[in-house]
Amino acid sequence: MALSKLAANSFDLTDNYAFTGTTTGATSTQKLFLIKNIDASSSSSVSFVDGTSSVVLDNTYKTYLFRFVNMHPSDNGPNITFQGSTNTGSSYGVNITSTNITVRNFEDDSSTTFSYETGGDLAQSTSEQPFTCGPENQNDSGVGAELYLFNPSSTTFVKHFFGKSTGIGANAHTQQQYFAGYFNTTSAIDAIRFKINAGTIDSGRFALYGIK
Repeated sequence: MALSKLAANSFDLTDNYAFTGTTTGATSTQKLFLIKNIDASSSSSVSFVDGTSSVVLDNTYKTYLFRFVNMHPSDNGPNITFQGSTNTGSSYGVNITSTNITVRNFEDDSSTTFSYETGGDLAQSTSEQPFTCGPENQNDSGVGAELYLFNPSSTTFVKHFFGKSTGIGANAHTQQQYFAGYFNTTSAIDAIRFKINAGTIDSGRFALYGIK
């Protein structure tokens, strides 16, 4: 697998790379384009809205990737969630059906967990979709995560997503969450909002990429 820097285009492509690989004699190239970075600063929510502030969330790409680096909450133990919009962010609340699994292990190895999270799944609900659960707010703590969204501009199919997050939870444990589901709409999803349910996101980088 080779990794090579791409030339810039109309977006800020500081972190653009081409991933190339060869399988059974056929060579394929997948390109990852950085579209937008947003740095949270005491933010209650962060939104990516198509056509706003150089954000692209349309049929330019078939797959979009959101990455989150060192998200640090002001309060101890909040949930960080996401929801979609079909009206460029005027409202959020698309029907979601999803699953959610959590894995935990404490620093002293006193307790381990592998569980299906019934409180983190949705069934044809317009509620927020959790993708982290209870990160602590110690100075050295934070959350990292990825969310993949497929073909959000389609007006034929529902919009599938999946992702994972990892962070430090209360009482010194590592916690990973794996979530997947779909926005149950054939309208185009043209905005995604990330929200914290208590306090603010003190700091952290939210990055949006397009994949070709």
